[in-house]
Amino acid sequence: MKRRKFIEQTLTGVVATIGLPTIVPSSVFGKNAPSNKINIGQIGCGRIAREHDLAETFKHDAARIIAACDVDRNRLEDAKRLIDGYYGQKTGNNKYMDTKMYDDYREMLLNKDIDAVMISTPDHWHAQPAMEAALAGKHIYLQKPTSLTITEGRQLCQIVKKKGVVFQVGTQQRSTSQFRIGAELVRNGRIGKLHTIKVGLPGDPSGPSAPEMPIPKNLNYDAWLGSTPYVPYTEIGVHPQVGYGRPGWLRLEQFGSGMITGWGQHHYDIASWGMNTEYTGPISVEAIAEFPKSGLWNVHGDFMVKAEYANGVSMYTSGGYPNGIRFEGSEGWIFVSRGNYVASASDPVAAAKSSKALDASDPKILNSVIKDNEIKLQVSEEHHLNWLEGIQNKTPVLSPVEIAHRICSICLISHIAMKLPGKLKWDPKTERFTNSEKANAMLGRPQRVPYGTNQFKIK
Repeated sequence: MKRRKFIEQTLTGVVATIGLPTIVPSSVFGKNAPSNKINIGQIGCGRIAREHDLAETFKHDAARIIAACDVDRNRLEDAKRLIDGYYGQKTGNNKYMDTKMYDDYREMLLNKDIDAVMISTPDHWHAQPAMEAALAGKHIYLQKPTSLTITEGRQLCQIVKKKGVVFQVGTQQRSTSQFRIGAELVRNGRIGKLHTIKVGLPGDPSGPSAPEMPIPKNLNYDAWLGSTPYVPYTEIGVHPQVGYGRPGWLRLEQFGSGMITGWGQHHYDIASWGMNTEYTGPISVEAIAEFPKSGLWNVHGDFMVKAEYANGVSMYTSGGYPNGIRFEGSEGWIFVSRGNYVASASDPVAAAKSSKALDASDPKILNSVIKDNEIKLQVSEEHHLNWLEGIQNKTPVLSPVEIAHRICSICLISHIAMKLPGKLKWDPKTERFTNSEKANAMLGRPQRVPYGTNQFKIK
């Protein structure tokens, strides 16, 4: 007998037996009833999970965090205390939530009570758990960058589309009003014909040498490395064992590409939104970059990238520009940035704090009213809420998987261009370089067994 039918029959029987009206609290059947909430498992319990993904999702009554997973036991237990404590304080009942802990996210995905997952892991652990979550029928909120390589990004798109789950990547600038307004004004021609975009994006510093250290007993280091090659453990190459400061893996190419993907996907997302190229990409890319000559950290430092688009727009990216996106057209310019906003306490945006969140060559541009017959972009109050509403209401999300992959691809081919001389010609339809097989060989990476996405084949 199904549970709901059993409850209905039981309640009917009780009423008939005692002959009195039964009053059931509205919370049992209302929109905030436990059965109507989206049960979420948190994969990865570090800095971004604590300061951003969990913090933002806690605000929304549609969500209920019921499980957490991390390969660092200390962080996992800390996450349980955070989640249990939040719900205990909110409900006045310290036993309201008993967060289920998992050392392996694959075990979490077997839990049929979980409807969705938030993935806040290091970059090299983004695409694989997202694919497996989709295959398990779970909705997905994935931190950016979408993938470590073009190959696995396309693979993720295929799986998510085939399974039909709701996917949102964490390019939350789309849910911040100034970025939508800026893109909307550009799309509606308020600066004339767009010809140039300048993206301000810093590089990373070099770091010290780091000798091998004993692996902490609380860390499953082999699982943390995942599909990447085995390298000796050192704390500044992974994450702090005390506190939640900016982790060192962000500055190692083994696990990502540095700021070109770290913040690049945010800014390229808005640039693409403004020029209506979200489902395509540039037709060429060329770059110069400095890389550290010593020390452990080896991602790019100062750099310049130029990308050309079929619509005639040229996009330049450099740390020499103010952190943000400047759209330049035949009749003026618009600049948009986060201003004083940061997603987490250690975001590298100190220089941007004095910048206006939205500025233009003429104040009249910003005061322009978008008419009913003009392009109006989707409005979102908050990015996690937009995802939750997509799950509940089957409405479009702002950063679906295809857009997520296309924007990440700009970052990844820019990084490839940093490594190779000359202009690389890119075909966004085939997602291949047309003039360099050496560049094409960099669209994927070798994967260390038993980890990796090569096991998932989609026809």
